[in-house]
Amino acid sequence: MNVIKEFAVSMVRKRHRREFTLIFEIKVAPLPDQRPVYITGNHKKLGNWEPGMIALEQESPGVWTGEFSFRKNTQLQYKFTRGSWDTEAVNERGAPFFNHHLKVVRDQRIRIDIPHWKDTFPANGQPGEGKPEDRITGEVRFHRQMEGDGLLPRDIIVWLPPGYKTRKNKRYPVLYMHDGQNIFDPVTAYAGTDWEADETATRLIKQKKMRDIIIVGIYNTKDRDQEYSLSPKGKLYQHFIVERLKPFIDRTYRTLPGRAHTAIMGSSLGGLVSFLLIWQYPRIFSLAGCLSPSFVYRREQAVKFLKKSPAPEEPVRIFMDCGGRGGERLLYRGCKKVLRILRRKGISPGKDFQFYYDAKADHSEAAWAERLWRHFEFLFPPAE
Repeated sequence: MNVIKEFAVSMVRKRHRREFTLIFEIKVAPLPDQRPVYITGNHKKLGNWEPGMIALEQESPGVWTGEFSFRKNTQLQYKFTRGSWDTEAVNERGAPFFNHHLKVVRDQRIRIDIPHWKDTFPANGQPGEGKPEDRITGEVRFHRQMEGDGLLPRDIIVWLPPGYKTRKNKRYPVLYMHDGQNIFDPVTAYAGTDWEADETATRLIKQKKMRDIIIVGIYNTKDRDQEYSLSPKGKLYQHFIVERLKPFIDRTYRTLPGRAHTAIMGSSLGGLVSFLLIWQYPRIFSLAGCLSPSFVYRREQAVKFLKKSPAPEEPVRIFMDCGGRGGERLLYRGCKKVLRILRRKGISPGKDFQFYYDAKADHSEAAWAERLWRHFEFLFPPAE
């Protein structure tokens, strides 16, 4: 009888427990360096999406573990990195995993296999296989290892519109795009998928759905996370674009240098820094395309910044979008907060501001390539 009673008491206690223990067991591909494996997620115990805050412990070669306790019914989302988003875990195709989801209802051991890391994933083809010009639609020119104060050198790729060589007196608007290695060339693009900005621009120009433009692709570096956010390096990166890169492009190419013809664009953190640039440098940029902007990065640092800072006095034109699958769900929440802030500041969807939501889109180069035409047509409508 006592045994039955003790069992019943034990079951009641389990039903009324307020916390449960999760043990993460991560089996990883051979690590390229001595950095540990980190877990990051939507809870303070998981670092609030800081990619290099919560390190796991190495239990044995190739196996890392971490033990955490959470309140019952906590909804968790999480990923794994080696300290930054440039070193996050990727799948067999080289694409980042969607956020892992878990509702805490019992003690549990979660086992996850990681086949590759973003920074070491085998290239889809070798950079030396053929010339970039053979894989890109239209004419491109390279400016190698351009330097900026306090920044790592980076390559710049410039795409010229059809007819640039023959129309000697024509000048063109300019679009500056972050993550420049991802926008034209599948060999240099992340996981072998580029944005097809060259094909899309060529098609829309020929169809007279957008103006002829020059596109300047700014390659990223290993400091991308810092450069594309509100950080000291972020200020240096913005200064590099405004004070060094833009004057160089205006000297070298037949541009329309005024703010009315100058645009900035990017995705994820690139979408965030694009918004920050047009917000803080409206005398330089009047146009911005922000795809899946990471307003939630670093505990919504940008959301707090936008709340306190005044809207640009000069007129601006912005197209912003977001998806609804995987990690996009978190970014969408950040976008909605920013939309509310913009409304309070007198900026609502209309002629000069648009927001597009695609519930089926994930966080990937392919998804951004699919939506790119919307940005091009909105920001560069054909001249009347």
